[in-house]
Amino acid sequence: MIKKFLIKAKALRPKLNTTTHFAECSVAPMGAGDSAVIDFGTHLVGKVKIKFSYDGSPPDAPAFIRLKFCEHISEIDEDTSDYRGWISKSWIQEEYVHVDDIPSELKLNRRYAVRYIKIDVISISSKYRLKIDGASVDASTSAEKTVEPCGENARAAKIDEVALRTLKNCMQCEFEDGPKRDRRLWMGDLRLQALANYKTYKNYDLVKRCLYLFAGVSDKNGNIPACVFTRPRVIPDDTTMFDYSLLFIPTLLDYFTETGDKATAIELLPTALRQIEIAKESFDGDVLRDSDKLGWCFIDWSLELNKQCSAQGVYIFCEKCAAKLCELLGKDASALYDDAKKKTDAAISAFFDDKLGLFASGKDRQLSYASNIWMCIAGVFGKEKCRDILLRLEKTDAIRPVTPYLYHHYIQALIDAGESVRAKEIMYGYWGGMVDAGADTFWELYDPENPDASPYGSRTVNSYCHAWSCTPSYFIRKYFSGDKND
Repeated sequence: MIKKFLIKAKALRPKLNTTTHFAECSVAPMGAGDSAVIDFGTHLVGKVKIKFSYDGSPPDAPAFIRLKFCEHISEIDEDTSDYRGWISKSWIQEEYVHVDDIPSELKLNRRYAVRYIKIDVISISSKYRLKIDGASVDASTSAEKTVEPCGENARAAKIDEVALRTLKNCMQCEFEDGPKRDRRLWMGDLRLQALANYKTYKNYDLVKRCLYLFAGVSDKNGNIPACVFTRPRVIPDDTTMFDYSLLFIPTLLDYFTETGDKATAIELLPTALRQIEIAKESFDGDVLRDSDKLGWCFIDWSLELNKQCSAQGVYIFCEKCAAKLCELLGKDASALYDDAKKKTDAAISAFFDDKLGLFASGKDRQLSYASNIWMCIAGVFGKEKCRDILLRLEKTDAIRPVTPYLYHHYIQALIDAGESVRAKEIMYGYWGGMVDAGADTFWELYDPENPDASPYGSRTVNSYCHAWSCTPSYFIRKYFSGDKND
């Protein structure tokens, strides 16, 4: 780890802003087997307090209760006892508590992402009934300003409102990917959060802190990990991803373009350029190895997705960003542009199907939105041909995006190709679908054709407030309303 970078990251650690939110509590006194639901009216991230009293005789035994903390209304009645997913059950937000002293205020030490609390009374003396006199959340965020929702109509403004809340609730001491799960800093999420942040809360130091955290925990080879743990101390994950390591480059470029902070850009440029050199090791000539030989590359939560073509698109895009960053800093970028041109020509030769007019990936020539989205973002063809590719996709049975993460890149690709109207339709339809399903914050995964979809084997551990889904606030402000030059 690079100590000087971690020292700078520590100095940029924000002070969290805390506000207390109270729930409406009109719950009848409860006995054994009774349940109640407390609704805070909106999604919050913070510490929970609940006030208990009693009705009847003085309590002669503790109240044994179960507390279930829910981000979305669909979680209230989920049976968590039969969870069989492949990530730890410990992420499920629930507590079994003995309330010994009544009346009293229960203060929970753990932070929760919550709108609803379901309270189940498991056991209680028959001599009294448990009352709930109040509940509150001391909600935290590092967002320092209030941003009003905007949009060209009420639908757009509602989507923006939910996107703003998503970003705000993921802005803690770093940009978390999700305040329920995984509660840490991921590279792919950071890039999209930073874009939305530049148009909304404008917390530039938080982006800078996160860049230094990633650079500070790069390994002996210079490779950036996929994510960083910051509690109880800064620790790099032992996971790297081909695409996430490369995405450090456009994140640094975007930061420099937005802030003009040349000193940070110069200091972190070697770390950025090192990601290109490491990624080159995954190529045979100028064509990336197939998915099974590539190692972990995220792209999207689609288990059947072949990622060879889309990953090469990510590489070309990031190498061009590296070249642009070098140019802006007065460095020679010719070798980067030359290599990007070679990788582009090789990608067209290896992956583009002239008969279909689309990119196909892997030895089985798989058609997916991911492959074509990333090749268009990489600019391997001109604007008109990319437009034709993206519109042609809609008439095929190509594998579709399943996360807001890939939908973000789909919308960006359409905008870049001159299809802003279609991009807007898709954004309002996809994120609007979550709003229609009761979203207070946008979700980790949303498949309109399969509402129960989960990459983890169970939707019980899905995140309903997830960083990579916050970018409608970016698109609305930059492309779809307001001052386009903001």
